[in-house]
Order: sequence, then structure tokens, then C-alpha cells
Amino acid sequence: MIKVLIVDDEPQIRDILRLYFEKEEFQVFEAVDGAQALLSLQSIAPNLIVLDIMMPVLDGVEVCKQVRKISTVPIIMLTAKSEDDDRIMGLEMGADDYIGKPFNPKEVVARARAILRRVSFADEKMPNNDKVLEFRELKIDLQEYQVIAFGKQLALTAKEMELLWFLAKHAGRVYSREQLLESIWGYSYYGDTRTVDTHIKRLRSKLDIQEGSDWDIKTVWGVGYKFEVLK
Repeated sequence: MIKVLIVDDEPQIRDILRLYFEKEEFQVFEAVDGAQALLSLQSIAPNLIVLDIMMPVLDGVEVCKQVRKISTVPIIMLTAKSEDDDRIMGLEMGADDYIGKPFNPKEVVARARAILRRVSFADEKMPNNDKVLEFRELKIDLQEYQVIAFGKQLALTAKEMELLWFLAKHAGRVYSREQLLESIWGYSYYGDTRTVDTHIKRLRSKLDIQEGSDWDIKTVWGVGYKFEVLK
């Protein structure tokens, strides 16, 4: 059974989300603040976290930051629609998606299922030799779910991994932000193109692409992004 951890200090929000997730046969766990969420992460090992930003003890952004130090578990952040800075900050810290309050609980569950489907995109039907992309000083391994760049193993979120794999798999092809949203986040994703920019920025930072590298993630101004093999 898929385990979801709902982290929110408002009982009514936890209750409504529990109702809808349990209806879809998820196993639901709850945390009332950020500190409890981090303890639950260790003991429960959830498959997904639904995380509110505004909470006592530790806010959602700090929780997300701490989770990303030890886990790539998908995180959906709940935010007030007017708080654009919070949404961007959450994505910067490694959240996979965000949903504005007030929300439709059916949408939360649908987005959760979409994320979990994409996390398992490296399924058994893909031959093992198709699960690895290699370039000089870069190895993307879906079998082990790891990326090694310039001799260092990187801690990528599920979305960062998907985005890097997608671009590298189609090296040389330019994708618009809208195309990347549709391909990585899905047609039901209601985010905006800044989400793509934020994830590209984080990817570049983590990859720490060295001067003279044989490959790069290039910005094609006015269009979008591409993974370019330079040599």
C-alpha cells in the first residue's frame, strides 16, 4: 500500500485529505508540525509527502530542505495562492509540485498519483541497457536512480532526475518550457513556466558543470532549453 504523510497544523485540512487519500486506498499518516514530520520520515518511510508551508516549530520550506538532505521522496507543497515567493522557495528547496489553497482534494490526490507514476517511470519493462545514459564525466543511471557528474554522486529530486534524463535522452533537441511542463509534470499540471526555470537552475547548480565540459544544459533564448553535447 502506498504511504502518504500529510503535514499540516490545521486538523480540518488533514481530515479532508485523509478522507480522500484513504478513499483511493492510500495508507495515511499525519504530522502536525515540521519537527514531527521529520521524525515521521524516519519511522514511516512514506512514498509521498503533502507538506504545508505555514506551520509552527519548523515551516514547510525548512522541512523540505531537511528532507532533501536524506531523501528523494516526492513532496507536494500546499501554499497560499498569493504567496508566489513561498512557492518559488519551495521549489528551490526541492519540492516536486505545489498546490495553492484553497484546493480541491480530488486534485491533490490526482497530482499525487501523477507524481508517483512519474517516479516509477524507470519500470521493469525498460531493458537495463536503456536505463543508463553516459557522457564524458556524466552518468545518469535509472536502474540505480543515481547521477554521477565529474566524479561526484548527486542528490537529485525525482523531478530533477526526470528533467535531466528527458533532456539528455533527447540531446540536441530544444524544448519550450511549456513542452517540458507537459512532458515532466503532465498535462494536468497547473503550474507556470517559472517551475521549469527553477528546476533547471537547481540542476545546473548541482551538476556544477565544469568549464570545457563536453556537455551542457543550454538556454535557447526565447524558446527554452536543450541538453547539448559539445564535442
